[in-house]
Amino acid sequence: MAKEGAKGEALRGSYGAGRTRSYEWRVAQLKGIVKMAEEREKDIVDALYADLAKPETESYLHEISLIKSSCKFALKGLKNWMKPEKVSSSITTFPSTALVVPEPLGVVLIMSAWNYPFILSLDPLIGAIAAGNAAVLKPSEIAPATSSLLAKLLPEYLDNSCIKVVEGAVPETTALLEQKWDKIFYTGNGKVGRIVMAAAAKHLTPVVLELGGKSPVIVDCNVDLKVAVKRIAVGKWGCNNGQACIAPDYIITTKSFAPKLVDALKFCLEKFYGKDPLESKDISRIVNSNHFNRLSNLLDDKLVADKIVHGGQRDEKHLKIAPTLLLDVPDDALIMKEEIFGPLLPIITVDKVEESFGIINSRTKPLAAYLFTKNKKLEEAFVRSVSAGGLLINDVALHLANPHLPFGGVQESGTGSYHGKFSFDAFSHKKAVLSRGFGGEASARYPPYTPQKQKILRGLLNGSFLALILALIGWPRD
Repeated sequence: MAKEGAKGEALRGSYGAGRTRSYEWRVAQLKGIVKMAEEREKDIVDALYADLAKPETESYLHEISLIKSSCKFALKGLKNWMKPEKVSSSITTFPSTALVVPEPLGVVLIMSAWNYPFILSLDPLIGAIAAGNAAVLKPSEIAPATSSLLAKLLPEYLDNSCIKVVEGAVPETTALLEQKWDKIFYTGNGKVGRIVMAAAAKHLTPVVLELGGKSPVIVDCNVDLKVAVKRIAVGKWGCNNGQACIAPDYIITTKSFAPKLVDALKFCLEKFYGKDPLESKDISRIVNSNHFNRLSNLLDDKLVADKIVHGGQRDEKHLKIAPTLLLDVPDDALIMKEEIFGPLLPIITVDKVEESFGIINSRTKPLAAYLFTKNKKLEEAFVRSVSAGGLLINDVALHLANPHLPFGGVQESGTGSYHGKFSFDAFSHKKAVLSRGFGGEASARYPPYTPQKQKILRGLLNGSFLALILALIGWPRD
């Protein structure tokens, strides 16, 4: 569409004029985001409720507060992040100085997801701004209230000549992907991720793909069960009612421990959401009827119909599904073949907890993997054996709140990472700069080549100090 192309061209003009490169411009935009989050908190909470019936506490904890923290972390570190990094020179370039200079990539496209539509739009944008880029933000049309709010607020608080919002659905997204960008950052599912990567390949555009996958939770019998189930429950159902890329997707525990775990989870869920969770105001609804029907189909699969041990209630009118536990789910059930992204939590059992590692590694690599245990040897084996975007021991989802850790997937759960300085790096090019004076000439590097010169050059490449001295004094003479 012409208007999307025009926005991209306008941003290229602003970027080309150097508008986004100064430290002062970057700081002003980051402070603008903090100001927006503080001044328009109620509007943001209302939009998130309209899109997902998200409880106010979750909206603040998981979206608004994290965006403010992300901005403040960037503001604190930005001056150092922007500095050229001095690195060592090699003997073959002596005398010289070497620097790694971070520079912005240019004009970038950020495509965000509907489940956390505020933070997943702005957190990558913080990295793009901090790195000095111009950016187009495409919020998800599946969260229309938040998309509309971002389109309204960003021009009020940020530099509209360098940062623009494009609303719309598939046609607008397709038009954006047809353009050449200097980087594309996409958060969503693997199906669309493949489309994004294919479109980017036409222009050799680098991408960050924040996808998902079936994030497992291993529960050992050697745990504080009361604490463990609370953390699992809030990480599953207290995160958008399971509609989160790092929400627990399934549990693996031993056959002997499963009854205790199920009873503890039931007790915890009733305490959190009451006897009728469909009436709870502390749990989000399913985002739309398509996703409600998709989740209902998982529950209606004949292979799991008799595996429900808790929950399963549904309210199609209000798009509510109760927190649901399923025990001993067969591996060929639909619910075990795709990312659930909802309030259903299958539990599969093994004879020994160590068997969990093989089960996880036999599947596509998840965005996150969790282990609950007091056994340090089991913890070490977990870290050594399991490949995932990130690992967390004795809690769920909290690793994303540490700005010193990269957040991202591996293989089908994503490519690239961000958060904290990793966001700055994701939108920067590390430019190598080597600087030499006109002294220190070594005649051995120039033709005509002789056996003596070759000997000096071999010595230099092998790190010989004597060869360096001979080269610097110009031996052998031409």
